Amino acid sequence: MKKSILLLTLLSLFFVGCSSTPIIEAPKPSDPFASDSDDDKDLDLASLRDSNNILSKRSIYFDYDKDVVKAEYKDLAAAHAKYIVAHPKAKMTLTGNTDDRGSREYNLSLGQRRSVSVKKSMNIIGAQDSQIETVSFGEERADTNCKDDACHGKDRRVDISYEKE
Repeated sequence: MKKSILLLTLLSLFFVGCSSTPIIEAPKPSDPFASDSDDDKDLDLASLRDSNNILSKRSIYFDYDKDVVKAEYKDLAAAHAKYIVAHPKAKMTLTGNTDDRGSREYNLSLGQRRSVSVKKSMNIIGAQDSQIETVSFGEERADTNCKDDACHGKDRRVDISYEKE
């Protein structure tokens, strides 16, 4: 008899405790494929496509076997950094590339170091890590018919692309 009263009391306390705890619904995840025109307006996509705007330039080139952003491309990196600082909903991908010289593993590593180097230069200006993804294709996109350094130089780059573009 005492056990049943004790069990009944504990169950009552349990149910009372549950009934007084408010249920908070988790926010519904947004549909990544849905088009939100207000977000697109906030991103000012026209400035990214305007050929007279520095933001239309999307490649940063590197010297052979180097991952340091050259002085001539610092303004380009800064312009893209300022854009994503001004547009917090914007997200970009920095894709590191190399020429086809060197091993596959080394080139993947070099491509990643190049994309991270550009990201760090953007972070200095205020770009958030959450807005920038870095990827390396290594030599996957290299022109295998190159015979001179000018041709190979086109492969040594980081390409900038935006998510909603």
